[in-house]
Amino acid sequence: MSLPIISADQRLAEPRGIKGCIFGKSGIGKTSLLWTLDPERTLFMDLEAGDLAIEGWAGDSIRPRTWTECRDFAVFIGGPNPALRDEQPYSPAHYAAVCDRFGDPAALDRYDTIFVDSITVAGRLCFGWCKGQPEALSEKTGKPDVRGAYGLHGREMIGWLTHLQHTRAKNVWFVGILDEKLDDFNRKVFQPQIDGSKTGLELPGIVDEVITMMELKADGGDPYRAFVCHTINPWGFPAKDRSGRLDQVEEPHLGRLMAKIRTAATPPSDRLTYAPPPADPAGADQSQPQS
Repeated sequence: MSLPIISADQRLAEPRGIKGCIFGKSGIGKTSLLWTLDPERTLFMDLEAGDLAIEGWAGDSIRPRTWTECRDFAVFIGGPNPALRDEQPYSPAHYAAVCDRFGDPAALDRYDTIFVDSITVAGRLCFGWCKGQPEALSEKTGKPDVRGAYGLHGREMIGWLTHLQHTRAKNVWFVGILDEKLDDFNRKVFQPQIDGSKTGLELPGIVDEVITMMELKADGGDPYRAFVCHTINPWGFPAKDRSGRLDQVEEPHLGRLMAKIRTAATPPSDRLTYAPPPADPAGADQSQPQS
């Protein structure tokens, strides 16, 4: 057996989907982003049952109602993980059992993009399932152990997200609600609305793109919706762009955003720039989002 080196040409020739999440407040238009995607090539994972905004959209959808179904769809979409034991979720045995029920996974070949709405509801389903597991009960008293439930919830959610993230040939987008809170110093902070803290903290390290969809307001102008895409942004929104192709603010059109991510990359020497801080930080542009 030869050393299984993957050459640069082989790696560059591989199809590679984009994995990302889009957070924003309720009503900002996250579900409506489906209108910006090709309905023939998009599969909608409808966890919220809030599809009124896309009434008339011509694409296909699936509606998992339990955490077990969420895991089944994840392994059906992403395939088996050969590193896992048969009794574990996402293992080859789990995949075989799901294929027996759902049929040939080639039925998913016609989809390029999986749109999951929303990760907030997936977290709720997961936490409800976790509270009924033996790990969520105290070994001494048999009473519910909240710490055990949260620990299991964090591991389950990270495992689910990581498995979908490894679906190399498809784009996978999660949308979720963004909460606005005040910290101990009365400063605005923004956090994804997901049960437990582990998923929200680790999610930016799993996906390629973290986008905040928010209403911004230009100086003296009307408010407008936009994608905020850079980690360093003046509003403190959660954001990240692994591709290096996006501007700090992009139009809220998911189809055109993915097309831009697939354009030719800017050389790293042009992206990894450094600018000294302004002499008067208070004079820096600090335009605020509309509350």
